[in-house]
Amino acid sequence: MKYVLVTGGVVSGVGKGVTASSIGLILKDCGLRITAIKIDPYLNVDAGTMSPFEHGEVYVLDDGGEVSLDLGNYERFLNIKLTRDNNITTGKIIQSVIDKERRGDYLGKTVQTVPQVVETIQDWIEQAAMIPVDGKEGPADVCVIELGGTIGDFESMPFCEALGQFSYRVGPGNFCLVHVSLVPVLNVVGEQKTKPTQHTVKILRGLGLTPNLLACRSTKPLDEMTKEKLSQFCHVHAENIVTIHDVTNIWHIPLLLKDQKAHEAILKALQLQGVAGEPVLEEWVSRAKICDELYIPVRIAMVGKYTGLADSYLSVHKALLHASISLNRKLVVDWVTASDLEDDAAKESPEVHESAWNLLKGAGGVLVPGGFGDVGVQGKILAAKYARENNVPFLGICQGMQISVIEYARSVLKLVNANSTEFDPETKNPCVICMPEGSRTHMGGTMRLGSRRTYFRVSDCISAQLYGKADYIDERHRHRYEINPDMITELEGAGLVFVGRDETGERMEILELPVHPYFVGVQFHPEFKSRPGQPSALFLGLIAASSGILGDLLKTSRHSNLKDTSSFDILTQN
Repeated sequence: MKYVLVTGGVVSGVGKGVTASSIGLILKDCGLRITAIKIDPYLNVDAGTMSPFEHGEVYVLDDGGEVSLDLGNYERFLNIKLTRDNNITTGKIIQSVIDKERRGDYLGKTVQTVPQVVETIQDWIEQAAMIPVDGKEGPADVCVIELGGTIGDFESMPFCEALGQFSYRVGPGNFCLVHVSLVPVLNVVGEQKTKPTQHTVKILRGLGLTPNLLACRSTKPLDEMTKEKLSQFCHVHAENIVTIHDVTNIWHIPLLLKDQKAHEAILKALQLQGVAGEPVLEEWVSRAKICDELYIPVRIAMVGKYTGLADSYLSVHKALLHASISLNRKLVVDWVTASDLEDDAAKESPEVHESAWNLLKGAGGVLVPGGFGDVGVQGKILAAKYARENNVPFLGICQGMQISVIEYARSVLKLVNANSTEFDPETKNPCVICMPEGSRTHMGGTMRLGSRRTYFRVSDCISAQLYGKADYIDERHRHRYEINPDMITELEGAGLVFVGRDETGERMEILELPVHPYFVGVQFHPEFKSRPGQPSALFLGLIAASSGILGDLLKTSRHSNLKDTSSFDILTQN
């Protein structure tokens, strides 16, 4: 097994995740099998209990693992299926060490950070790297490891020590370190400053880690003089210093690395020159070009609770982007804070309230993503009501589906007090209830998580057609509440149809409003399985409906596989 470690310096958010994903993609295009590991140096066991404001979205894997959003980048770039063990946290490591200590596995020894904790980290990396993630048997050829945080942070010190030892453990030719660092430009002098990178490399070396490559984040490509200076003071060959400068879209990042021959430096460090081929990346070149040239806009109003941080809905945004590119549309997302749509906002901040409603009314489609808690719920309900009554394409995901049912019960069934027990435990008309097997006292890992099967009960509904008329689908879930099965008969009698259910037929998975151009709600999270070349079916439906070409898309789906982007040739000419 070969290992590529990606670290970051100077500031957080420097782009380690995208860099790690891009390196994996290039190596994969060289003909190698790739897996990935993300190390998060926080004490949480996983990301499940963390607010999106703290750490961005919680990404869910097939096995139910609630992990860092970076694993979503790996899955999307590499088209692989990772496991919960591919996300290492300090909490997981400490929990493992304490469990061993309580069992007596250390035979009475004093348990310390060195050696017990650092050895556990190394063992975990080796074991996780061996897990097949690409559908083939046997381990991958290369494991890309991203160390979260910034070099020099106190929290990451045990991992730095472990990785320093690990590089010695696996031996020369099996370990390559790529350090991502910021090279800022001061507006006053206009000079690319190398001192921050020099300092972070010095810290890295002091921790026993020597970079093979420097990936420098900058607004513009590095000057040759800057490269020479970095090479001299960081002891990295100039040809191994690459620039990751600002680009028009994310698809250009792997191409930047390829053009600067980053793969050659990595393959040389890993002694794989004779094994790997030359990367072509034709699909990515085409996608990057198409994305730059799109000009027909499609506006989607994203009505949510966490709109102040775009990473809170990263996978949703990526799924919209995948679908819009496939349909040759330029995506424009209008972020609408749900609470700004409510009546209270009209009294407190009338300008903000008016602006939010203008964005909603100006959009071609409305999307209400998942969420927890009652903040902004009334605004989400108003958004669903607006979309339903005005025939605006609508997609509700998880809580977005649940609020659409509440709205329908209140407006159509005239159940004024209809609600979810999440928001009102004493509601007399509970449209949404806590799942019987769910825990109301313990938060971490107690929801309905991971890949679950949904069976279509209506074969000619829009959702089934978008999925290629499949009998069933497997999608990822993350929820504690569900539609009350006792109200289904009444809701369906009023025109709302639950076209997809679980294997028992008691748990509602997909709803549609047949009299509406596109009104779909799903209990699962389709965004987690959307890929650049294989966009999510339901997001395709939303973008197509919002662009006025849903009919054409459904006609195409009858004769081809919607996951094949070549199927959209007829549509992309519009």
